[in-house]
Amino acid sequence: MKNIPKLGVGLGFREPLRSNIFLHRASIDFLEITTDHYIDAAPQKLIELDLLNQHFPLIPHSLDLSLGSAEGISEEYLAKVAEVVERVNPAWFSDHICFTGSNGTKLGHLAPVPYTDEALKVFVQNVTRVKKRITVPLILENITYDLRYPSSAMSEAAFIRKVVEETDCGLLLDVTNLYINSRNHGYDWREFLDILPLERVVQLHYVGSLERGNRLIDAHSTETEEEIWEVFREVCRRTVVKGSVLERDENFPAFTEIVSELGKAREICARISLQQNI
Repeated sequence: MKNIPKLGVGLGFREPLRSNIFLHRASIDFLEITTDHYIDAAPQKLIELDLLNQHFPLIPHSLDLSLGSAEGISEEYLAKVAEVVERVNPAWFSDHICFTGSNGTKLGHLAPVPYTDEALKVFVQNVTRVKKRITVPLILENITYDLRYPSSAMSEAAFIRKVVEETDCGLLLDVTNLYINSRNHGYDWREFLDILPLERVVQLHYVGSLERGNRLIDAHSTETEEEIWEVFREVCRRTVVKGSVLERDENFPAFTEIVSELGKAREICARISLQQNI
């Protein structure tokens, strides 16, 4: 991951934020785009994509490669992802450690896989196919989950470690997802970090969690709380992060609040970097 450039503090692009994003360009180092929004897109969306690409470094984040699918990945979808990646020429692109379909049926969500050697082999095979088609570095993201398979032979952290090492991919560490899973499943997120190959972390995702009943969910709709900022800080203390992205999908606040969160992420990274260089 040493040759991947450091991009700084970014924001997930969402159409309702477009005008404010351009008004606050100085506060945003790069944008993460949802690749799927530009697949088979109308001409206006492609014009939007090119305009964004003229003013910001873009990082494509796809939703449906389904790298954990035992039946393999869709060559048609892969080709369309490749078109978007080639159009914006990013420093890296990303997808998830999950599967999203089975036997031709779309699940409509990111589903976890059992943490087994067999599932690991599937990831290696599918990522190999992706890398043959797209030469831009691929980084993989941890997801939230409710289902834990009895057949799992290792922990989630150990499985993620094996996946990124055996596929030679970077890691998109979603610190919100990590915190939510640690709360919902009763483990220590610091011990989770102890197991991960943090030298492979390229990018972070962060946003607030939402309480629903006795569980936390990742709704991408609330301000980042202090507990998640602490996970963010700890990761930055342990490794050099190339980019962090605030993911806000709904319940948008005044854009000044978004700028404030970006500023906090930038300040945390700068302060820790200064401390480590003293």
